[in-house]
Amino acid sequence: MDRLVLSDAAWERMAPLIIGRPDQKGSTGRDNRMFVEGVLWIVRTGSPWRDLPEAFGDWNSVFRRFSRWSIKVADLRGDVRRSGLRISDRRFHYRSGASARRRRQKRGSEDQAEDQAIGRSRGGLSTKIHLAVRGLGCPVRFMLTAGQKGDAPQAAALIEGLPAEVVMADTAYDADHLRQAIAAKGAIAVIPNNPSRALKYPLDKHLYAQRHLVECCFSKLKQFRRVATRFEKTARNYRAVVTLAAIVLWLR
Repeated sequence: MDRLVLSDAAWERMAPLIIGRPDQKGSTGRDNRMFVEGVLWIVRTGSPWRDLPEAFGDWNSVFRRFSRWSIKVADLRGDVRRSGLRISDRRFHYRSGASARRRRQKRGSEDQAEDQAIGRSRGGLSTKIHLAVRGLGCPVRFMLTAGQKGDAPQAAALIEGLPAEVVMADTAYDADHLRQAIAAKGAIAVIPNNPSRALKYPLDKHLYAQRHLVECCFSKLKQFRRVATRFEKTARNYRAVVTLAAIVLWLR
């Protein structure tokens, strides 16, 4: 292939973390790099698995290995810490992503759809990505929920256990319980006041101007077609797609 996603230097950093290495128990991948590149080709282009170029191997074998890999993949925070991809800036920004529209409606009860992070919002059946990023705009944790889920109820889980000096969020996250959780971390909450709030909190507009970094992060993630539009039936596979795209951002 003339065009690959990972550079040689990026692959050298990723290779020790890939499942299926020769030094591991169990089966060994025939060509781990081409497997990863094949999955990234799917994630980047949004093409059907059957259209995977033969250079990456049999499409069904790549898909089945990816599906098994998605079961074992850790959350984004764990991947970042184990790979040593860390930066010193300790500020966090977070917000919910725009709904990622499903192309096909999953059959079954509403409970089954909820389990797969699919819900009905104003735009139809959709999935919402809730994302936390560091001060330089690198993703550190995300969550998937049904499209109609609110933003503020997910925020506490996003920042739990993450060190921060400043936490920035938009007006949708202006809730007393979140401000209290931020204060308990010893961090400053930079969140605009909801118009309905009687007691207004001061807002540092100079700091809040830096919240554009989370929007930039979403923009970079959505350059991967399969992140911008959800094609995966299961939340597990879609979570793996978003995780892989986020790891690529860290490696750049």
